[in-house]
Amino acid sequence: MTSHSDTEHQVAPPSRKPFATVAGFGAIGLWSSLALLTTLTGKIPPFQLAAMTFLVGSLVGFSTWAVRPHAIGTLIQPWPVWLVGVGGLYGYHALYFAALQLAPPAEAGLVNYLWPLLIVIGSGLLPGQHVRLSSIIGGLLGFAGVAVLIFARDGLSVDPQAVPGYLCAMAAAVTWAAYSLLSSRFGDVPTDAVTGFCFVTAVLAGLSHLVFETTVWPQQASEWLAIIGLGIGPVGAAFYLWDYGMKAGDIRAIGFASYATPVMSTLLLVFAGKAELGWVLALSCGLIAGGAMLARLSKQN
Repeated sequence: MTSHSDTEHQVAPPSRKPFATVAGFGAIGLWSSLALLTTLTGKIPPFQLAAMTFLVGSLVGFSTWAVRPHAIGTLIQPWPVWLVGVGGLYGYHALYFAALQLAPPAEAGLVNYLWPLLIVIGSGLLPGQHVRLSSIIGGLLGFAGVAVLIFARDGLSVDPQAVPGYLCAMAAAVTWAAYSLLSSRFGDVPTDAVTGFCFVTAVLAGLSHLVFETTVWPQQASEWLAIIGLGIGPVGAAFYLWDYGMKAGDIRAIGFASYATPVMSTLLLVFAGKAELGWVLALSCGLIAGGAMLARLSKQN
């Protein structure tokens, strides 16, 4: 097993496995369907939706333990590992689901997808690193994309009813960036531990639902299918693929590819009739993607 100090200084050593890099790309593809599938789940409250989908996601992991019973030992981890894993998954998804229900899905999704920029810029603040000017410029381009998206449609006004959704989306982006940066300290934690994180997240989301929300069950078979699809894909397998890709694949290639997620997500919403591909949306996508690529290139130099 590679130590944390080794992985910290070797971004993509020769021993990296091509299949692991493909697995990372697979996680990105699954995440691009998150916004669309969430809009198809109906009026289910955010915490209830998180509980249901994370339960399915944990079952994806548990199902593989039938032939690998030794994997249960991976649940024995120090409390900081559990705090980062559960805090990141639970906090991020609760905020993200809320954002998609409180604001237009395309706009909320794009605000949320500022997390790649925040990760790149935040990594420059880690010990031994520094923030490059190009990273700051890239971040400003990303935020400009968000500003264009929110303000251009109605001048300088914002629909008050959508403001809570935008704030939730921004908080989700910050939460995921913090989770990703803190997780880099636990490079030795096996991927199987993600199963435990998903299960505890499902329990916490269920308890939050009982306290704060009224239960609303899906009314149509399509809504049940969307929930199952969320749990199997972007709220399930994607986390295992991403974890494996980060530990055994080409991290640089996977990280760069992650900036295509908001564009793919938005296009899926457009094709499904959930959003319009107007000039505002196109310009916002371009600014966010361009800023992310600039920030990433500064990381490589």
